[in-house]
Amino acid sequence: MSFVGIDGDRNSRELIVMVRRHIDDPRKSNRFWEMFKGKLELVGKPDENGGRCLDELFLIHSYINNITELFEEYDDQAALALLAQIETESC
Repeated sequence: MSFVGIDGDRNSRELIVMVRRHIDDPRKSNRFWEMFKGKLELVGKPDENGGRCLDELFLIHSYINNITELFEEYDDQAALALLAQIETESC
């Protein structure tokens, strides 16, 4: 399998925007999502994360089950479709 022609970074950033639409609403957030937002703040900042450089795709893969549950809970079919695409193309 090849990653040629797949814009995994763009897809990941787009999916995070979809996640944020939900978790930035205080009625939909919780302690877990607040922790997740903190991890998002560390994306591309290895100096603030012990030298470890996080990116959106890593966080999506690390928390794919939580993200899936979020989108299912709010019946966000567009986000679920993009998540499935990312999982197929980039996992």
